[in-house]
Amino acid sequence: IHGLESGKVKAMWVMGENPSLSDPDIKHVDASLKNAEFLVVQDIFLSETAQLAHVVLPAASYAEKDGTFTNTERRVQRVRKAIEPLPGCKPDWEIICLVAQKMGAKGFDFASAEEIMAEVNRVTPSYGGITYARLEELGSLLWPCPNAEHAGTLFLHKDKFARGLGLFHAIDHQPPNEEPDADYPFILTTGRIMFQYHTGTVTRRIAKLEREAPACKVEINPADAARLGLNGSKKVRVTSRRGELMAEAKVTDRVDPGVIFIPFHFVEAAANILTNPALDPIAKIPEYKVCAVKVEAA
Repeated sequence: IHGLESGKVKAMWVMGENPSLSDPDIKHVDASLKNAEFLVVQDIFLSETAQLAHVVLPAASYAEKDGTFTNTERRVQRVRKAIEPLPGCKPDWEIICLVAQKMGAKGFDFASAEEIMAEVNRVTPSYGGITYARLEELGSLLWPCPNAEHAGTLFLHKDKFARGLGLFHAIDHQPPNEEPDADYPFILTTGRIMFQYHTGTVTRRIAKLEREAPACKVEINPADAARLGLNGSKKVRVTSRRGELMAEAKVTDRVDPGVIFIPFHFVEAAANILTNPALDPIAKIPEYKVCAVKVEAA
């Protein structure tokens, strides 16, 4: 994103992501994306990011393609096509291969997801024994699974770590990049709610989920709500050094005094218009969980 802003990066291809709603300081994100000479977005819906693209590549949904899925447990399972893709849509792997072939690249002549998995078996030792045939027989396997005789690894590091014993480090506390002050006295933390997912590209198109959680709510502690003169249905304006939004206040003791919580699923009250793009010095993760804001009755 910073490369697009500076002009060092000329083009970007975004697959299945929506940084116009999910990245911090989205005013800066959108300005940077608009600065791209060529922006391609590959997705199943016309997301906020896709609306900025020069070219949109329509991808097939999970129900329209074959393949495998590896979850965070390391469990690999088959994905089976239930319906044919809508006209003009193709699986992600096929789109990539077609573009690569047009550009003259070699090694992209796969005919199926199974052929790609066979290459993964050959070049990735931890997946060496995870074949379509074994997944059909066993239902799932957990990597590392180095060969066809291996049963998979149920518990990673069960007896010891790769280096032996665990290594603990004592570190000094580093405060966040931005802390509350007289102008912005609240801490904003952002996250998810049960009935929506990520930027809502899929879930906000599902009527049942929209009925459960149709709009953004700013969670605020009762003591703060009383001090600001709020009630359970009154709207608030939340402002940071980067932007502002308006949403309904939800008074709850789930949050501590001095803290507010806003979910980031809702484009009409986009939490990431407020968040700070400062990065953790080691992990390079943005500070989504803490920035300074002020809250006012709207």
